[in-house]
Amino acid sequence: MWHLLPRQIESMWTLFTAPVVWAAHFLICYVGGAIFCEKPHLLGGDFNNLRVAIGVLTVLALSMIVVSALLAWRQWGFGTGDPPHDDPTRRDRLLFQGYATLLLSGLSFVAVIYTALPALFITDCLR
Repeated sequence: MWHLLPRQIESMWTLFTAPVVWAAHFLICYVGGAIFCEKPHLLGGDFNNLRVAIGVLTVLALSMIVVSALLAWRQWGFGTGDPPHDDPTRRDRLLFQGYATLLLSGLSFVAVIYTALPALFITDCLR
């Protein structure tokens, strides 16, 4: 079966992909918001420009997390191996890593949405 991404990238790094994407999204959104509220002329002075930028960044982050979740689901065997994966074998380690990555991807997906929610409700910088 042909896959878009090779299996060689399924390493320990895939476990950290989704939380790192969420952390970068969180940092860029809140630091960007703080800088914009202090120096609004950087983005043209319109708060909606910041909201659109956060929206675009959120869609990008969510798509990266979905790709990470799909890789994790593939590594977990498309859900065929039920937990617990606690045998000291390579197969169980890969299944455990895929399952843990899938769970972290779900948590990171929700965290990115919660990080972006203030941009939906706040319409101006509060001073």
